Amino acid sequence: MKQICFFTLSIFFSLLSIAQKPIEGAWEGRLNTGSFSLRLVFHLKKDAGFFTGTMDSPDQGAKDIALTKVTLIGDSLVIEIANIGGKASGLLMNDTTFVGQWTQGVASLPLELKKVARPSTVNRPQTPKPPFPYRSEDVIYANKNNSVQYGATITIPQGAGPFPAVILITGSGQQNRDEELFGHKPFAVIADFLTRQGYVVLRVDDRGIGKTTGDANSATSRDFADDVNVGLDYLKSRKEVDKSKIGMLGHSEGGMIAQIVAAERPDIAFVISLAGPGEKITDLMREQSKAVMESAGASKEVIDASLRFNQMVIIPVITAPSDTIARLTAKTIFANLFKNYSKATIEAATGVTGEQDLMSLVGVYRQPWMRYFFQYNPDQYIRKMKGKVLVLNGEKDIQVVSKSNLAGWKASLAKSGVKKYDVIELPGLNHL
Repeated sequence: MKQICFFTLSIFFSLLSIAQKPIEGAWEGRLNTGSFSLRLVFHLKKDAGFFTGTMDSPDQGAKDIALTKVTLIGDSLVIEIANIGGKASGLLMNDTTFVGQWTQGVASLPLELKKVARPSTVNRPQTPKPPFPYRSEDVIYANKNNSVQYGATITIPQGAGPFPAVILITGSGQQNRDEELFGHKPFAVIADFLTRQGYVVLRVDDRGIGKTTGDANSATSRDFADDVNVGLDYLKSRKEVDKSKIGMLGHSEGGMIAQIVAAERPDIAFVISLAGPGEKITDLMREQSKAVMESAGASKEVIDASLRFNQMVIIPVITAPSDTIARLTAKTIFANLFKNYSKATIEAATGVTGEQDLMSLVGVYRQPWMRYFFQYNPDQYIRKMKGKVLVLNGEKDIQVVSKSNLAGWKASLAKSGVKKYDVIELPGLNHL
């Protein structure tokens, strides 16, 4: 759920160029999707007769992404990044201006680049810097059978205490205790703010990351809820903590994990959900897929084909009694798509160009985490929650679409034992 719109950091490197014009240097421009704008910076240089380079996306904190191929023939320049299917192609209008298109998947967006002496850089001014007006400790604790050890940071306000406390729960994907992504450290920022407000804050490395041991590959959100339970018990063991005022703050899947834990523990005083799911995951993911493809400029036909494919294939594949049946089911469903859509539309909608791609997709859906995730219904857990609840969702979130998600939260909370709750849409904010 915590998906980045255009870039990944795993890029293979190989280059080919036919030099015609001096293009060495930094080229900067913007991608405007309608819902957001992203700066792109291409750093081009010549090495042994070939152009090489990297790309930055300062607004996403992405830096030094290796280019795969640079081709310059006359005034025509093509820059390719194979692993994300991204390509900038167009014409050099003069020595300082490039005009063309950025294409990736189903998206094709205008792109104008200017050669600049001082390109934009990645900057995260909100990241807290010492000295801090509170105590910070790096700690290690373990579950009851010592099968997993957890690396964490606990921050404690000045004063005698005891203080209310909160554990921060990361979203999907393995992340460190700061929920760090492309140099952005949202949990470090949140922990700093809450500790200054008088809360003890515990933030923890995910399984297999940093100082935390364990294997995340076979784990589900249920297992991650067990990890949170260990963290809550650790907080209760600290003398600085008011044991009657311990809560959870979860982002994205972390909000889902907080639901699971809160439904089982009457000692949870409060839950804060940042873009946590409030509707069935199948519904949430359908809306996410539609919103992401619309923002990328996909045609209505491609969007319809994608939604239809996902609706038809996901639940039958994840609930199939065996991998063999899952594969046969997917092949039948995929073949039926050709009755309504062209080959080009299906490839654009699904990313599947042949049986190998389809079987790879089935393998992903059959993983334990995916099978648990897609069958999850928040209502079963939210209605069992007690304590206080604060639900926040960004208006511009296209990963957890705000209005329908918040409506789900409200409906479930109305049936719950929660006496005080607020459900708020934050204008102008996205998933991160």
